[in-house]
Amino acid sequence: MTTPRIRRRRAADLDGCVAALAKVHRIDRYPLNWPADPRRWLREPRQADAWVAVDDDAAIVGHVSVQVPSRADAPLARPTAEVARLFVVPRARGLALGGALLGRVRQWARERGTDLSLEVTSEGAAAAALYERTGWRHVGTSIAPWTAPDGSAVSLRHYALSCDAVPAITARRRASRAAASRNSGGSSTSTS
Repeated sequence: MTTPRIRRRRAADLDGCVAALAKVHRIDRYPLNWPADPRRWLREPRQADAWVAVDDDAAIVGHVSVQVPSRADAPLARPTAEVARLFVVPRARGLALGGALLGRVRQWARERGTDLSLEVTSEGAAAAALYERTGWRHVGTSIAPWTAPDGSAVSLRHYALSCDAVPAITARRRASRAAASRNSGGSSTSTS
């Protein structure tokens, strides 16, 4: 599979998004509780924007949205939006789509001077690794106000990202380039 392209989600994409979400739910149990109306769940009422990753056959293989908090939920010094509904179908994994979708949200946030937050269940180790690898900072844990399908409590990990934060991988690349420049006697030739 070639790398899918990311574009803004359209209303006509919702059936494909639900089909992709069902594949993810069967494999990963995301979302933990299957929504009664998955189309509505994907169109969360506080949604500011959403994007999809589309393969060569125009099939939806990934999704992410960003939500804005209500005024009552947002007494923060800087505006903050929440990343939500991020998923990639199993057959499209390994193509860095999760990071690319998060990158699209980061671009959206930078254009608006907005910081980002997100939460993931404590069972989401792969998701947490992706967030940490792409520069997100773990800021705490809590118990969700909803329960797992078996009625048990759900622990959430909370993450934050400043809109002007530089991802750790970018910082490492910059440091590596600076070191290579110093080691080459100050030459401005890049080694990457």
